[in-house]
Amino acid sequence: MRLIIAEKPSLARAIAEALPGSARRSDGALTVGDTTVTWCLGHLLEQAPPDAYDPALKQWRLDHLPILPDPWRLMPRPKARGQLAVVRRLLKEADSVVHAGDPDREGQLLVQEVLDYLKWRGPVSRLLVNDLNRPAVVKALGQLADNADFQALFRAAETRSRADWLYGINLTRAWTLTGRQAGHDGVLSVGRVQTPVLGLVVRRDAEIAAFTPRPFHVLWVDLAVEHGGLRAWWQPGEHHPLDDQGRLLERAPAEALAAGLPDSQGKLTSLKAKKSRQAAPLPYSLSALQVDAARRYKLSAKAVLDTCQSLYERHKLITYPRSDCRYLPAAHHGPSRQSLTSACQGDATLGPWLAGADFSLRSKAFNDAKVSAHHALSPTGTRPDFSRLSATEANVFRLIARNVLAQFYPPLETREVKAEFTILKERFRAQGREILAPGWKPLFTTRDEAPPLPPLKEGESARVQEVGVEDRETRPPEPFNDASLIKAMMNIARYVDDPAVKRTLRDSDGLGTEATRAGIIETLLDRGYLVRKQQALRATQTGHALINALPEAVSRAERTALWEQRLTDIAEAGSDPSPFLAGLVEDLRGLLGAADAGRMRQALSNARDVAPAAPSATTSRRKPRGQGASKGSTTKRASAKRTSTKGTSSQGTSSKPTGSTGAASKTGRSTRCGKKTDDA
Repeated sequence: MRLIIAEKPSLARAIAEALPGSARRSDGALTVGDTTVTWCLGHLLEQAPPDAYDPALKQWRLDHLPILPDPWRLMPRPKARGQLAVVRRLLKEADSVVHAGDPDREGQLLVQEVLDYLKWRGPVSRLLVNDLNRPAVVKALGQLADNADFQALFRAAETRSRADWLYGINLTRAWTLTGRQAGHDGVLSVGRVQTPVLGLVVRRDAEIAAFTPRPFHVLWVDLAVEHGGLRAWWQPGEHHPLDDQGRLLERAPAEALAAGLPDSQGKLTSLKAKKSRQAAPLPYSLSALQVDAARRYKLSAKAVLDTCQSLYERHKLITYPRSDCRYLPAAHHGPSRQSLTSACQGDATLGPWLAGADFSLRSKAFNDAKVSAHHALSPTGTRPDFSRLSATEANVFRLIARNVLAQFYPPLETREVKAEFTILKERFRAQGREILAPGWKPLFTTRDEAPPLPPLKEGESARVQEVGVEDRETRPPEPFNDASLIKAMMNIARYVDDPAVKRTLRDSDGLGTEATRAGIIETLLDRGYLVRKQQALRATQTGHALINALPEAVSRAERTALWEQRLTDIAEAGSDPSPFLAGLVEDLRGLLGAADAGRMRQALSNARDVAPAAPSATTSRRKPRGQGASKGSTTKRASAKRTSTKGTSSQGTSSKPTGSTGAASKTGRSTRCGKKTDDA
């Protein structure tokens, strides 16, 4: 008997349906001919707790640390004992085994650790499935690989699991016990991934709390030119009081200039135009989808993940959702017309977009070199019954289908114009953007664009029609929300200063994985370290106290960068995991020595003044571009103080200010596709 062990029941059913013959159900398995398909329920096994190694370790004591298992042990998860017994029984009857875990680092671990735990010594093949529809599974069954080719991937996943246990168990016990000495009653959980994520939020909240608004001033003019009107912004020279972003710090120079500007004549002294072509946004990875769905539909990261799992497992409308890849195999290009036609017909939103697609086009998204374990999320070709989808499921499915459809639209072509006028010997700038060919743009709802400028030619005259001086002030960074925190986790290199570490993080998948980022946020919420305030995620008093009591290195991303670099070496180069784990133990000893009740007591005392709150009406009036960035400040208008001097008329379009306004500012690698478990 051939035994196929799938990662989860939905995959097992898809495999059974792809085998020739009718499936016969039994306890925990499906049998088709001489093949039996059983399944795991996610991880059937987990790392044994400390007291499994020594009953004395059930009591939490600082003098027990560090706890270093030797040899390592796994034990059945409490809710998985029944299914593990099914797999054990079936292995005794099997001649060969097919490993059907997900095709990534964690999927390799999940099934293989069961085979090792149950001491299977027979032949093992590897089945790699990305799409649960029957044709895709049939094709995968015809392309079985030797599981021996995936042993380095397994060792990397096993090493990651052990390292996270060592790190989480020892540091959680150390800081929980230190917290008790300092008067905190409760567990203080520390983990390799969750703690740096909490650190991001705590530091962002601290920036907001410490922020002092700085006033600045802008002057604009509405100009009449030969073919219409426009708004231009004064560019004060260096002899005026400016901040490091060129913003005017005193109102008097602007007022003095404004007084002489009405009806003044000027000249267009510099005109620059640049045409550009922009390809469509790539198909989605899970994290990219979570960011867009949070912004558009206010969905939490977990809600998007759960919705994708339903679209994948229940409705079979999309391919494997927990992917970190935004590219598609080249072989998918040809069948795209059929799959997208089936996915989009009959829907009032997708139908017109389908009609405009040109399937002879080939975008850069179809690139085998950028695809390994998983490819981007895409429709499977199953025709959706929208009456059976929830509103959220329908919305998320349309986003996924839209981004694949956009690959069959021409580029967006634009012309950007920057104009500089000289008036009363002072410089004024205007800019605008003209859409020459909309391409894929109509499929996307985007922020307002700078309106186009009227036709201009260098040297033409301009007359001032209206003048305004506005008082503004800098704004603090926006608090994190689901979208910006997921984006920060994806692009964690932005929050690191060391150039070497930045490079490593750019080549890794960031903090967490596609499958775990939503869960990390929910874990921090459940454990009382974060709280939702409207759409914002803010750190609680406990969250602030923990981060401020820990060594700074524990709450930053550098350690994850180094870990991922070593795990990649293990998975791709077959490196020995022992030196990595030995180095981790030495690192742990140093961190444990930094556990200090006095520092914890001070952190708890300082955190009593922390009261996370929703953004105020004034600071949330306008979202800056790049909300997730931690550096730089944004601006807000103090509309109560604005002076305006009119000339004879006030027609024309406006253009965004520049300069003076201070614009708001697995083994998988980033270009490869690859899941799932991080720390607790």
